[in-house]
Amino acid sequence: MLVKVDEDLPIVLVEALRAKGHNATRVVEQGMAGWKDHVLWPVVQQEQRFFITADKDFGDIREFPPGTHAGILLLRPDEAGDQPVLALLDHVFASHDLESLRGTLTVVTPRGIRVRRPSE
Repeated sequence: MLVKVDEDLPIVLVEALRAKGHNATRVVEQGMAGWKDHVLWPVVQQEQRFFITADKDFGDIREFPPGTHAGILLLRPDEAGDQPVLALLDHVFASHDLESLRGTLTVVTPRGIRVRRPSE
């Protein structure tokens, strides 16, 4: 699956995705660090990549309605650092295939996973 990881998440997340066989790239690797959301988002759309971020602005279903994009995975750890983010990704992998989340807005916290599908 084509995946783009936002700059607010660590490189180890990209490495974990690649280890699972995903074609993952990071915003920073593509020279897009510091880009505003309204500039970055059309590029993500054009590339048709599933977007993984910790930026809660991407959790607004009015702005990013499910079914209008390749998918957004919003990781919301309670603590800073690589391990809490990786733990959330592991939680997703334990219960979902990323492909099954295509087109959704999925929010992951230590307390659970909320998947918003098109037409909900």
